Amino acid sequence: MWSLETLGRERLSAHFWMREFLYSEIGNFHAVPNIPDDPDLALERGRAFATALLDPLEETFGRVFVRSGFRSAELNGFGNANRLNCARNDNPLECHIWDQRDVEVAGASVVIPWFARRYEAGRDWRDLAWWLHDHLSYSEIWFFPKLCAFNLVWRPEPIRRIDSYIAPKGSLLKAGAEPEEDATARAARYADFPPFRGIALPD
Repeated sequence: MWSLETLGRERLSAHFWMREFLYSEIGNFHAVPNIPDDPDLALERGRAFATALLDPLEETFGRVFVRSGFRSAELNGFGNANRLNCARNDNPLECHIWDQRDVEVAGASVVIPWFARRYEAGRDWRDLAWWLHDHLSYSEIWFFPKLCAFNLVWRPEPIRRIDSYIAPKGSLLKAGAEPEEDATARAARYADFPPFRGIALPD
């Protein structure tokens, strides 16, 4: 039997623990628990997600801010029913519920402070989108206007889809499609980004 304290102390990757993914403003305000129904499965998928996608971001850009991480099915269903910016539990693109046996997914809404400062000064969100596309084995990415937050999603078989609520809104890259911009044009957009895995951190 897991205790919530023990669950929160579980390490997901080199830079992330489960505790920061369990925090929820919706859960706290409305007193809805945010506890996995299947902690072992949530940890398994959370580890795959954090190792493959979040660690490279942290090692390259510095601190990654987790805006919204894991959601229990109960919490996500409550958020959807009350129009609190949560997708339906059965939405095929819902990424916050990590412990549904028949849906292999884990994701979170994150902010990269390094890029958020530049975005607030007028930087094009697509510069970051193409960097992510060219460097990470993501499944889906959805961008949002506040702080250029984005949903970053892991699946064992990635869909490779990018969408945005920031202008130009809509689909930047459809699943299975090739980018309209070639590799040279994409790289020019993020030529001033830190080198991939560019931060030397102690062991």
